[in-house]
Amino acid sequence: MLRFKNNITFICVFLTACYTGMRTGEIFALTWDDIDLEKKIIKINKTVYSKIKDDKGRWFLGTTKTKGSCRDVFICDTLYKVLSKYKENQQLLKKKYGRKYKKYALEPIKNKYGKINEYKVIEINHKNARSVEMVFTKNNGLYVGTDIIKYPFKIIHNELGIKNCRFYDLRGSYATKILRKGAEIRDVADILGHSRIETTENYYISSSEESRKHASEIFEKSIQSSIIDEIIGKY
Repeated sequence: MLRFKNNITFICVFLTACYTGMRTGEIFALTWDDIDLEKKIIKINKTVYSKIKDDKGRWFLGTTKTKGSCRDVFICDTLYKVLSKYKENQQLLKKKYGRKYKKYALEPIKNKYGKINEYKVIEINHKNARSVEMVFTKNNGLYVGTDIIKYPFKIIHNELGIKNCRFYDLRGSYATKILRKGAEIRDVADILGHSRIETTENYYISSSEESRKHASEIFEKSIQSSIIDEIIGKY
């Protein structure tokens, strides 16, 4: 991580994943309208994905994985400091680059039935156009979606000798950690955007040697040791 300490966007994305358990596509679909720093809430209502690139780009915003995936997640104090600093730095970069700072708009895309089912993230040049502020961009405002994490994350887990590691796995680490610390599974399912608790149970609950030992001790304490000693004494 220290190698990329000056890459403030990567650091901010990484910590957002660590402290919220959000899906990768949900993180990169965020606009500043989705983040309420005053109330310390992130509103998750869309995801980003890529398609074949054309002259307008390749990134699209669409609906979340399921209806249950639309949710609010709370911003902890640590993440609040990180996001606040990141936003402050982004405003300074806008002033530094001036007219060269990239701006974007969302172009509605209709399906064959004439219904809008996704939006294309397109770069705009004219001053009066209504723009959207994507949260995670390069210093000059360039939006490259999830591409921004590929190189740093690959370098980090290669140097640490970690194989088959995906950025998405931070979501599982978050869930497993808070469950082991005593969080209620219903609350964890809501935070992760799971409609069914079974999904959380199947994918994010894993036992450890420590937890299995603790479970055995719980059972042992539930039995009166004097009775066991009496039985053993007969043999």
